[in-house]
Amino acid sequence: MGNYLVAMEAAWLVRDVEEIDDAIGVAVSEAGKRLNSEDMDYVEVEVGATGCPACGEPFDSAFIAADTALVGLALEMEVYNADGEEHASRIAKSEVGGALRDVPLSVVEVVEVPEDE
Repeated sequence: MGNYLVAMEAAWLVRDVEEIDDAIGVAVSEAGKRLNSEDMDYVEVEVGATGCPACGEPFDSAFIAADTALVGLALEMEVYNADGEEHASRIAKSEVGGALRDVPLSVVEVVEVPEDE
């Protein structure tokens, strides 16, 4: 049994916005509220990063068209006493997915965390 840090990404839709910064703020706030209402304040929420296809530099994962934004959120949580990376991934996706119903969610990275002795 081990402890794992599971990183996920979620696609959050924000309607009636004109500015990227507003869309990001609304998406992070709404996701945080939904997670906190389920007593999941241990899940870290921030805007995701996408690499520029031309230069490779990261920029905020947000796109606006017709006053509707798609914001990529990065979510992280620690999973304790999992049987392996796949088990930790399933646990994290199940917990976060239960709080963020109808939000596309995928696991992007699972890292084993060394136990403190």
